[in-house]
Amino acid sequence: MDIITLSHGSGGKATNKLINDIFFKYFENEYLNQKNDSTILPKLNDKIAISTDSFVINPIFFKGGDIGKLSVCGTINDISMSGAIPLYISVGFIIEEGLSFNELERVVKSMAETAKKANVKIVTGDTKVVERGSCDKLYINTTGIGIKKDTTPYLGGDTVKDGDKIIISGTLGDHGISIMNERENLNFSSNIKSDCCLLNELISDILSVSNNIKVLRDPTRGGIATTLNEISEHSKISMEINEIDLPIKNEVKSVCDILGLDPLYVANEGKVVVIVDKEEANKVLNIMKENPVAKNSAIIGEAINDGKNKVYLKTLIGGKRIVNMPEGELLVRIC
Repeated sequence: MDIITLSHGSGGKATNKLINDIFFKYFENEYLNQKNDSTILPKLNDKIAISTDSFVINPIFFKGGDIGKLSVCGTINDISMSGAIPLYISVGFIIEEGLSFNELERVVKSMAETAKKANVKIVTGDTKVVERGSCDKLYINTTGIGIKKDTTPYLGGDTVKDGDKIIISGTLGDHGISIMNERENLNFSSNIKSDCCLLNELISDILSVSNNIKVLRDPTRGGIATTLNEISEHSKISMEINEIDLPIKNEVKSVCDILGLDPLYVANEGKVVVIVDKEEANKVLNIMKENPVAKNSAIIGEAINDGKNKVYLKTLIGGKRIVNMPEGELLVRIC
């Protein structure tokens, strides 16, 4: 079986062959083909959005995706959350000696297909090979560049006001439970798979029907609990969500019950939290439900100006509890 060796990171013939046979084969475009130490991109006339992220997930292949799809989706989604249109991505690979060419090619092909689906071009990159044991198979860093039109409203926690509605674009905890089940060999008989997906089209749909979107955020590590606490901290307004309205798959609930986990803290990789003016919440919800990645969207609560800057959960039995920031990670290497 062909594997990656240290010679593939030496900058010589093996490196050149790796770049041509894998990366240029799948990422090929007019910008990457400049083959310089940097890529010259066309002039951008709008505001520039930029985001960078690193992906170290274990395992690198999982139900619903792989580290390559995750890296592209994650960066494109982050750019989209600001209301920007993603255009370009740079990619850096840190590869452990011994990774098979087949595994690397699967990842690269997945990245290329995902970027093409989003109409985003991978325009520059870097490859490093490290000794066995220095990393776990493959780490990927991506940086995304996009543009934000002047007609797109400013999005930020400081725009949230009392009564604004909170919408989630689908079921919670799918990614984290899927990864946990596979990594820890829990052997739960389950159809749960990661929700890893592109959200740029969904964001475009949302912004097309309302100029009163206050916040767009993807609740990844730390789950929706962390995201709402961050928004509350920024906005200086409390958030109240209703347990009865939370979309959570029964399988996810069951696994969380067995393991003693709270789905509010479990990671997602294909969901968006939308905070919108209460007068336009139903209009936004309806357009979201028309998109396949958001068919299970739901209004789950609202912002309340009680002067305490807390996140509350109204329970099924009518009580109310504070949802704090998590202490540490439920599961590391989740993305």
